[in-house]
Amino acid sequence: MASSLDQHKKRWEKEKAEPALRKRPERISPFRTDSDIEIDKLYLPRAFSYEQQLGFPGEFPFTRGVQPAMFRNRFWTMRQYAGFGTAEESNERYRYLIGQGTTGLSVAFDLPTQIGYDSDHPLAEGEVGKVGVAIDSLADMEALFDGIPLHQVTTSMTINATAAILLCMYVAVARKQGVNLATLSGTVQNDILKEYIARGTYIYPPAASMRLVTDIFEWCSDHLPKWNTISISGYHIREAGATAAQELAFTLTNGIAYVQAAVDRGLDVDRFGGQLSFFFNAHNNFFEEIAKFRAARRLWAGIMKDRFGAKQEDTMKLRFHAQTGGATLTAQQIDNNVVRVTLQALAAVLGGCQSLHTNARDEALALPTEEAARLALRTQQVIAHESGVTDTVDPLGGSYYLESLTDELETRVRDYIAKVDACGGAVAAIEQQFYQSHIAESAYRYQKAIESKEKIIIGVNEFREEETFQPEILRVGEGIRLKQLNRLKDVKSGRSKEAVESALEQLKATAHRSHNVLPHILIAVEAYATIGEISDALRSVWGEYEG
Repeated sequence: MASSLDQHKKRWEKEKAEPALRKRPERISPFRTDSDIEIDKLYLPRAFSYEQQLGFPGEFPFTRGVQPAMFRNRFWTMRQYAGFGTAEESNERYRYLIGQGTTGLSVAFDLPTQIGYDSDHPLAEGEVGKVGVAIDSLADMEALFDGIPLHQVTTSMTINATAAILLCMYVAVARKQGVNLATLSGTVQNDILKEYIARGTYIYPPAASMRLVTDIFEWCSDHLPKWNTISISGYHIREAGATAAQELAFTLTNGIAYVQAAVDRGLDVDRFGGQLSFFFNAHNNFFEEIAKFRAARRLWAGIMKDRFGAKQEDTMKLRFHAQTGGATLTAQQIDNNVVRVTLQALAAVLGGCQSLHTNARDEALALPTEEAARLALRTQQVIAHESGVTDTVDPLGGSYYLESLTDELETRVRDYIAKVDACGGAVAAIEQQFYQSHIAESAYRYQKAIESKEKIIIGVNEFREEETFQPEILRVGEGIRLKQLNRLKDVKSGRSKEAVESALEQLKATAHRSHNVLPHILIAVEAYATIGEISDALRSVWGEYEG
C-alpha cells in the first residue's frame, strides 16, 4: 500500500506539482513550523500502531483525549484570568465574569504578592495592584472572594514562590464559608522551576523551593483530594521565546523533576499523580499547536507508566489548561488580536484542553477592559456552541499531516529529555543554563525572522497603517497602594500580636527540620500574619536565591 502510494506521489510530483511550481514558485522554500520542522507539500497514509500511538479517548496513551466523551457531555472550563488593584475591584470583575458565563476563576496577583513582599515594603512601591490583585493578608483574600461560594466554582491561582501561603489563605476562606475541604477544587500553579528558567519570580534557592512544592503535594493529598497541586507550566517558557518542541520538552522535564522529588520524599505516585496538571501556550502555528497537545498526552502517559511505575490510569493522564499566546498580541491594529486569539483558542479546543483562557484584544496595551474581557470570553462560547468542532472526539485525529507532526514533535521532545537527563535533571540543567541558552537562541531566531520578513506579523512588519484611534484602556491608579496600606494597618492593629509571633516562630522551627510546613503556614495565615511576614520567616531559614 505504502509503496504504491509513494510511486503515485512521485508521479504526481513530476506530472502535476513540478509543472505548476515552474509557472509560479512556492512562496517560501522550505516551509517550516515554528519548531523548525520542515513541512512536506503533501502527506500520505503511513504504517503505525493505532493501539500504541493513538488508542481511544480516555484510554492509554490518551493521544486522543483524557476523557471518553470529551466535549460531547461537558465543555472545557472557561477560565478568564483576571485580577488588578484591590481585592474589592477584582471581586467585582469576578462577579461580572461569572454573570457573563465564565465557569472558573483565574486569579492574577501583583508582583509584590508573587515575591513575598507586603504592599508597604519599599520594593513594592509603584507595583501594588498593577499586574494583578494585591494580597497582603487573609483580610484581602476574604474580600477577594466575598459573596462567591467556593464550593460552587473552581479557582486557579497563578502563584509560585508564595503558592503555599496563597493556598492556605484560600483554604482559610473556604473554612470560614463552611466548605468541606474534600469538595474544594481548583489549581495552584506552584511551578517554581520555570521561574528560574523563564520568568524570575522566585524567592528561595531551588532545593528549598522544591521542598515547598512537595509539601503542597503531600498536604493536599491528605486534605484537598480534588485540588490540582501544581500546574506545570510551559506557557511562560514559550512566552520567553521557546519553540513548541522546547515548550513541551522543558515542561515535561520539569514535571519529571517534581514527580521524582515527591517519590524521593516517599510519596506514592498513584496517590499524588492524579492531582498534577499542566499549563500550555496556544500559539499561532495552528496544526503544530494541536499536535503539541496530543504529543504531550502520549509522552506523559509513557513517562508516568514506564519511568515512575504508575498503575492507575488517572495518574497517567496529562490534563492541561491553555492560554492563548500573550507574546503574539500586537499593540498595532489591536482588532487583529481577536482573530489571532480565535485561532489559538480553536487549536487548544481541537487539541483537547481541560480549561482555557482567551486573551483580550487590548492586552498588548494594558490590563483588559471589561468590554475586551467579555469579548474574549464570548470567543470561547462561540467556539463551544456554534462551531461544531466539539461534536465529536478528536476531530482531526488521523489527519496525515497532524499525525506526522505529532510523531515528529514526540521525537524531538524525547531528544531534549535525554539531554536534560544527561545534565543530571531539571535543577542541574537550570544551573548549567541549558534551558536558558536554548530559549535565548530560539527567541533570537524568531525575532530575526520577523525583522527579515521571513515571518509576517500583520500590522507590524507588513500591512501597516497609520493609526489615530486610541482605544480605552484600563488604568490602575497610584491610590491603590494607599488603600492597601490602610487595610494593612487595620489588620495589624486588630490581630493578636502574640498569636502571630508564636505562629511565625513555629514556622521557622519547622522550616529548620524536614517536617511539612503547610500546617504552620495555615496557622499563621489564620492569625492574620501577612504574606511578607510569612515569607520573611522562611527567608530567615532558607535564604534567597541570587541566580
